[in-house]
Amino acid sequence: MYLADYHAHSRWSVDARIPMAEMALAAAEQGLDEICFTDHVEVMDSGVWERNHFDWAALEAEYAEAQHAAGDRIRIRLGVELGEAPRDFVYAEELLAQAPPLDFVIGSQHQLSEAFGCKDLYFASAHDDETAETQIQDYLEQLRLLAAWGRFSVMGHMTLPLRYMNENNGLHMSYDGHESEMEEIFRLLIQNGCGIELNTNRGGTPLPDGKWLRMYRALGGEIITVGSDGHTPAYVGYGIREGQELLRACGFKRFCTFERMQPVWHEL
Repeated sequence: MYLADYHAHSRWSVDARIPMAEMALAAAEQGLDEICFTDHVEVMDSGVWERNHFDWAALEAEYAEAQHAAGDRIRIRLGVELGEAPRDFVYAEELLAQAPPLDFVIGSQHQLSEAFGCKDLYFASAHDDETAETQIQDYLEQLRLLAAWGRFSVMGHMTLPLRYMNENNGLHMSYDGHESEMEEIFRLLIQNGCGIELNTNRGGTPLPDGKWLRMYRALGGEIITVGSDGHTPAYVGYGIREGQELLRACGFKRFCTFERMQPVWHEL
């Protein structure tokens, strides 16, 4: 079993504090074969995230230090988590053009639309079923726009609103009833040569869960990565083995890592 965590944050993300080398060594200690750093690059300010103006040279230097520290214990890749691209696709493309050669890009959405003040889900997620349903519909439209744009490797944590609605706010929401919207998003992703990630949600309900993984696979989707979304050494690699088992149960025969934006396949 080849173990790779393809959603990991270091101190280059505004919500993390740990150097790359420390995260890489923690991944190696967990028995992982590969880790990809996917620090936040945000298209729009949200009150939480700020537009990133990375010192890319400094980031590349730290990345090289992490590779040296890890030696041959683990393979390290450089990616980004590009957030909120539907707010400004032109600027999103500028951000990617400014970056050094990347191995991997997660296209993620953390905010609701202008109808909700572009608020971050962490703070704006609903506390009642009616509002939650409206927010899910709003979020899915943002994912549709992101999928149609398609300038990324995989779409991140597609069912993210459920993390906050259910785990934080005590609701029992799902994407049931939104099968047509999800199918359209999956078809757009496949058409554009993009995939999805299985985000292990640091031990919570996988994002997305088995129902949607099976739909993606049934539609012909193959490109898929597994990532912990870990921001600390305690969570790096968390749930990766279980995530691979879930993929097998959902009909997948292989999963991806990436090198210079090209998928590298591994049998499950």
